[in-house]
Amino acid sequence: MSILIAIGFKDEFTADEVILQLRKLQQEHLIDLEDAAIVIRNKEGGVKIKQSQELVSTGALSGGFWGILLGFIFFNPLLGWAVGSIAGAVSGALTDIGIDDNFIRDVGSTIEPGTSAIFVLVRQATSDKVLEDLSKFEGKVLKTSLSNEDETKLKAVLAKS
Repeated sequence: MSILIAIGFKDEFTADEVILQLRKLQQEHLIDLEDAAIVIRNKEGGVKIKQSQELVSTGALSGGFWGILLGFIFFNPLLGWAVGSIAGAVSGALTDIGIDDNFIRDVGSTIEPGTSAIFVLVRQATSDKVLEDLSKFEGKVLKTSLSNEDETKLKAVLAKS
């Protein structure tokens, strides 16, 4: 079962740095992320969400591939590509996997203007090594699905910075 963790940061840029660090840790097989998203609340109060998985473009690429393949079979690859791309994009737009967008939006609207937050859905992690790397970012736990004991440990590690 995956664990949801939302951590807030004191500026608009730290969440981007953290996602880069998490991707590096994922390449080192220290963490396995199912999904991640960043919320930035600018100084005017506007909320911007950056998803790690852009489903519309992925769906369009996948649909385009299958459309071309079917188009070759039926002797009209251009039409097949167009129909497949449109169908894939629509399918990607209607698909919601990972962290619920409404949850991200709701929590994102509660953070202070001029700050950011990261939302991660973690399948598994080597906790001690991951927490050691993330402690330097001075985050504040906003929401988790961790047990109370594990959440307290996470808060303690992030507060050490």
